[in-house]
Amino acid sequence: GALAADHINQAGGVLNSVVTISARDTQTNPQVGVDAARALVDLDNVVAIVGALSSGVTIPVVQSVTGPSGVLQISAASTSPAITVLDDGDFMFRTTVSDAVQGVILAKLARERGFNTASALYINNPYGEGLAEQFKETFEEMGGTVLELVPHEAVQPTYASELSRATGGGPDVLLAISYPVSAEVYLREALEGDYVSTFLFVDGTKSEDLNTAIGADKLEGTFGTAPGSALTDSRRTFDDAYATAFAGKPPLPFMAETYDA
Repeated sequence: GALAADHINQAGGVLNSVVTISARDTQTNPQVGVDAARALVDLDNVVAIVGALSSGVTIPVVQSVTGPSGVLQISAASTSPAITVLDDGDFMFRTTVSDAVQGVILAKLARERGFNTASALYINNPYGEGLAEQFKETFEEMGGTVLELVPHEAVQPTYASELSRATGGGPDVLLAISYPVSAEVYLREALEGDYVSTFLFVDGTKSEDLNTAIGADKLEGTFGTAPGSALTDSRRTFDDAYATAFAGKPPLPFMAETYDA
């Protein structure tokens, strides 16, 4: 966001005004996110909001704050199919693709990898539920069998009960449809407890943190899906600008989408 604002301001701003950013943390918590959005609108008097990242926060923000207030909201990472049909007064947009697409691609990937049966652990929010359900629909249309779709809460000390339920039938693969803070706990438990050793990941679990927490050697050969653009000239330009601004580091997931938003 800061990089985009810098580029806009270098080009003269918007309507001869300098773009400034006010930032508040949602903590990926719906109530905290609604309070943060209300503060941005009522106290900071923003004209638009880029966010939230989590669909489970974005949706209540639309319903409680930006929709009723008529404030433009653009999410760069909220992929729940439910967002498409929200009553948002036409003020909600996103620069990433719906999980109505990612779920289909995830199912195709699972079948291409030769998996006939699958189960999933998914974060119990609109993102996790929407992606898991779309995967199930497409995977079974393609001849696969989903044994269990098991929801979990965001922060748990152990996921042994959920793992037992998800892997009790001996699925060929376990889908990790979560955020890293949860996935790093249950992936370690899955491996150490010999529940299952074959996983598929999604955009929510696309994180270097998992390599650090679990060990890259234990995840070697794991596949997953995440939205993104083709390597066009404009994408190369963004990647170069990002690397220059952030000490050569490659963009994290959804950074390009955030720049666009």
